[in-house]
Amino acid sequence: MAGIEARDFTAPDETRTPDKTKIELVNIAGGQIGRFTFDPGWQWSECIKPVAKTDTCQVEHIGYCVSGGLLITHQDGTQQDITPGMVYRIAPGHDGYNKGSEPAVVVEFQGAANFAKG
Repeated sequence: MAGIEARDFTAPDETRTPDKTKIELVNIAGGQIGRFTFDPGWQWSECIKPVAKTDTCQVEHIGYCVSGGLLITHQDGTQQDITPGMVYRIAPGHDGYNKGSEPAVVVEFQGAANFAKG
C-alpha cells in the first residue's frame, strides 16, 4: 500500500439513492467514507426504514455536517440539531429529519458502509 492515499467524491466507488437521499461512498485505507445528501423533507423513518427494515436506524454514525442541517431524535428521548460545522456521534436507535429548505450534506467516517443498505 502506498504511503499516501487520496480520493474524492467525483468518482465514488458506490452510490445509493433511496428516496430523497444520495449516498456516495469512497473506499480508502480498508474502510469507507461517505458523503450523504438528504433533500428537504427527508426523514429516516420514511425514506430509509423501508430499505433497512428496522424501526429505528441501527447504524452508529460519526461525521461532520458540511451544509444544511438535520434534527436527530434518539429513542432515549434526546434530540439534537446538527448544523454546519458540527462534528457528531449518533448511537443506534434514532430517527433523523431534514426540516430545512435546502439539502443537508454530511460526511461520515463511521457508519457509511452500512447506511441504507438492505
